[in-house]
Amino acid sequence: MQQTRLDKLLAFFNDEPGDEFLKYALATEYLRLNDTAKALEFYEDLINNHPAYVGTYYHLGKLYEALGRKPDAVFTYEKGMEVARKANDMHAFAELQGVHRELTGWVDEYEDD
Repeated sequence: MQQTRLDKLLAFFNDEPGDEFLKYALATEYLRLNDTAKALEFYEDLINNHPAYVGTYYHLGKLYEALGRKPDAVFTYEKGMEVARKANDMHAFAELQGVHRELTGWVDEYEDD
């Protein structure tokens, strides 16, 4: 029997349950499989136990948006921008800022100048 990608990730995760990359990969895989509850569980675990893992914030925010949890999404994007700035990850910061602005309707008064 051929192992699925999820089975392989779970096997790796059983060997290294604290690995943040494996948690992120599992969250992403569960999301791909439309298991939003499990994806949410892994993304929230990352935020709580590995808050410096910058990539989580964008995807968790997007999941909150899809679930109709706008205040949680806004907070997640704001926290992610903080974390990205501290990590000097300006690419992630810009992505988070963009989705935050889109969600909150923020308009830069100088944007068209």
